[in-house]
Amino acid sequence: MTRSVSSKQSLIQVGVARGDVTPPVGIYHRMWGAATHDRSTGVHRPLTATVLAIAPHDTDRSHERKISVAIDHCLFWTVEMRTFLDRVAERADVSPDSLTVFFSHTHAAGLMGLERCELPGGDMIPKYLDNMATEVARLVRNALATSQSASISYATGHCSLATNRDYFDPEQDGYVCGYNPDGVADDTVIAARVTSDSGETLATVVNYACHPTTLAWDNTLISPDYVGAMREVIEGATDAPCFFIQGASGDIGPREGFVGDVAVADRNGRQLGYAALSALEEVVASQQFTYTGPVVSGATIGTWRHEPPSCGHLQAASEWRSAVCEIALAYRADLPRHAELLEDQSRWKAEEQAALAADDPQRAREARAMAERATRRLVRVEHLPEGDTFQYRAELLRIGDAIWIPLDGEHYNVLQRSLRASFPDHTLVIGTLANGSSVWYLPDADSYGKGLYQEEASTLARGSLEQLTEALTATIQQLIE
Repeated sequence: MTRSVSSKQSLIQVGVARGDVTPPVGIYHRMWGAATHDRSTGVHRPLTATVLAIAPHDTDRSHERKISVAIDHCLFWTVEMRTFLDRVAERADVSPDSLTVFFSHTHAAGLMGLERCELPGGDMIPKYLDNMATEVARLVRNALATSQSASISYATGHCSLATNRDYFDPEQDGYVCGYNPDGVADDTVIAARVTSDSGETLATVVNYACHPTTLAWDNTLISPDYVGAMREVIEGATDAPCFFIQGASGDIGPREGFVGDVAVADRNGRQLGYAALSALEEVVASQQFTYTGPVVSGATIGTWRHEPPSCGHLQAASEWRSAVCEIALAYRADLPRHAELLEDQSRWKAEEQAALAADDPQRAREARAMAERATRRLVRVEHLPEGDTFQYRAELLRIGDAIWIPLDGEHYNVLQRSLRASFPDHTLVIGTLANGSSVWYLPDADSYGKGLYQEEASTLARGSLEQLTEALTATIQQLIE
């Protein structure tokens, strides 16, 4: 019979810093092919960058420190990502390899690709990216300077905000990207409290899988989407920065989304915020719940109380181990080539101009959206390594009772459902879009051939997600043995 229950915990050294990285109003903003605007017209909520500088609890191993940065942007393309990491590392005097950026993936922050520089508001992008690198470097330095002994205590909650978004439209005889009430979604919320040795809440962490696509083409405001209101709820209750990690949400989005009304984004955010707060209320830092015996009353009551953890649990919570998962994943055989995409882009741009000349705004809007698709496909393929395969690499980190799994790309939700089913006794913090997306979408094998947008946007062959899941499973097993 179980007589003691210990919370999932990590003992660490940690520094926390938060800053504002909101772009200037008027910067290029159009993220959606269906949008008719180019420039942002205002700010719904500020965009933030939050730094967690985490190192082993044993101060003699501080050189193994990992610096995680949560940023309110969709993602950066390959060149912009590499440049950003190099600038932050140089200005903060840290190694680029120690940095992991977790993008919240909001689609309302503006698209910060340098290929947009010639478009309205695009001239502001280079300076903004450089200024943001300077600000994040400052935050990294502050986090390192304030590092202290602390614990991370984890809890698991649930939130119904996330829904499957691969919907079959019988009238179109094809799939669209929108709420699918018959689909499956992981509703797991991993909520964690970072607590100093004196009992002060230094930060919270929320890990949840749901595309921040509440706001779409009708929205002209810079916004963190639902993540902003979620943070407001949690930070109002904890008086500490909330660090958000986007989960495997390739086929997952909010039930109500693709709107222009920021009130809907705030409502979605509050739903997740209250779910995460509910889970956090379960957390009592650095304690275990122990059976203390019977008390005779009207009934004989079995009593439990919180007590300091055992030496064995403290030792396990201090464990710090990393392992690299590396696997060669095949490119799609039909991956379009650069010349083909340039031709496609030019054709749709010409179609847009012809539609405008014919005073056909609907046809012009659709042609503009298709030209945007071609532009993004160009960005996807032009920096891929040569050869038939992509060398996918992820460094997993076991910190006490939790395993942090930062992943490049946008993975279908089945990846995290499978991993959590394989390791039900372990807390898995699964973060996607970690340092961007070199491989774009990774749909499951059954989703290929359906005509889904995510398949069109993918660069890897069918079965890649399953191969990666198998490789990650083996790496996690290595970490827990």
